[in-house]
Amino acid sequence: MQPRLSTRRLARIAPYARTALAALSVAALLGACAIPKHPDSEAAAPDPFNPAATQLLDDTSWTLTAWKQSDGTARTVPFANLGTPITLTLSTAGGQRHASGFSGCNRYMGSYALKDGKLSFGTLGGTRMACATPGGQIESTYLNALTHIARTGVQMRAPQQMQLVLDNGDTLVFERSGSSDK
Repeated sequence: MQPRLSTRRLARIAPYARTALAALSVAALLGACAIPKHPDSEAAAPDPFNPAATQLLDDTSWTLTAWKQSDGTARTVPFANLGTPITLTLSTAGGQRHASGFSGCNRYMGSYALKDGKLSFGTLGGTRMACATPGGQIESTYLNALTHIARTGVQMRAPQQMQLVLDNGDTLVFERSGSSDK
């Protein structure tokens, strides 16, 4: 048989019990308020050349920020930080895939497709201004590059990037820009 606690003894213990209970309650509440860390936030970034990633390109806008040639040297990208950059917008407005952008001197437009993990373009048309600027000098090379894409890489984690690897081994790197539905 267990000894019974007297009323007097209970009266002496009660304040301590209330304090301990209050401290435990506060600790439990604070623990419940902590923001949990999502387990994927520390995971390695997914493979940008995963064919499924290209499906994320619909309704996005991009700015050309780097052009790495097959020998590893960097090609100068006019206006990457100043002025009017080379851009690419991929839109599904109107129910069809439509590409448009600025190619260094002129605006261009046409259709695009996403098939087997690769971005490709139909015939691209554009305005016909002549430019004796760095943008004008790279424009035809850039537009030609868009017709020779061998692989497409898409990274939608920050910094959001798209890589177009060309048949000749060059890599065009685009950073996500502007607003979109995604």
